[in-house]
Amino acid sequence: MTTIAVLGAGKIGEALLSGLLSGGRRPDELLFTERAPERSAELTKRYGISAVTVAQAAERADVLVVAVKPQDIGPVLDDLAPLLHEGKLIVSLCAGLPTSLYESRLPEGTPVVRVMPNTPMVVGEAMSAISPGRNATSAHLALVEELLACVGTVVKVPESQQDAVTALSGSGPAYFFYLVEAMIDAGILLGLPRNVSEKLIVQSAVGAAKMLAETGEHPVTLREAVTSPAGTTINAIRELENHGVRAALLAAIEAARDRSVELGRAHEDRPS
Repeated sequence: MTTIAVLGAGKIGEALLSGLLSGGRRPDELLFTERAPERSAELTKRYGISAVTVAQAAERADVLVVAVKPQDIGPVLDDLAPLLHEGKLIVSLCAGLPTSLYESRLPEGTPVVRVMPNTPMVVGEAMSAISPGRNATSAHLALVEELLACVGTVVKVPESQQDAVTALSGSGPAYFFYLVEAMIDAGILLGLPRNVSEKLIVQSAVGAAKMLAETGEHPVTLREAVTSPAGTTINAIRELENHGVRAALLAAIEAARDRSVELGRAHEDRPS
């Protein structure tokens, strides 16, 4: 039996716990840490999972999933460093933080797997990219892939690509929400009630995503199928191009990548 402890039971941490339970894990195989007593009591009541201290997690768990905010990683590593025993696997869900940070602060030989998930994990549709640190084996990667498959899709990438992954899929849901918000507002501008506009756009987004996933067609092909000569869609596309929407998206995702790099460097530059 592999015992898994989630350090930091925020939205992503809770989503992972819920997904692991849905995937067949028993509550007694799972642990979590949480600073707020009310939150701890709520999660224990909801899932039947024990809340523990970092010391208890380090002692009892085989896999420790670090799901705190990147700026909070220092105290967590300080707590873990004197407590870890050989054979413990660290799984980092922290944006921008390289495996080398963990490896430099934790006992020599500690295996670390870096993961970039995203918020659709809360509905079992996460996109997670995983990368091994220098001490992680193929068996460690396989275990992490198995765990994350309970909450969505998993891909393996070199760690050098993780900042790009963070910008693209880690932050990606926010771009879609931003676009949907704007389209709902456009419907209201055109005279539709908000609830009708929202239903039209959300279902269109769901259907479009399903077409992309299930048909295997290139997005250009699918877009062209909607774009009739001299029709409504091509007029809308012209306006999007006139306003530089494509260029803005490229610049936005590049800026997100740069910020991910900065987050990692900021922590690497701090004295241990």
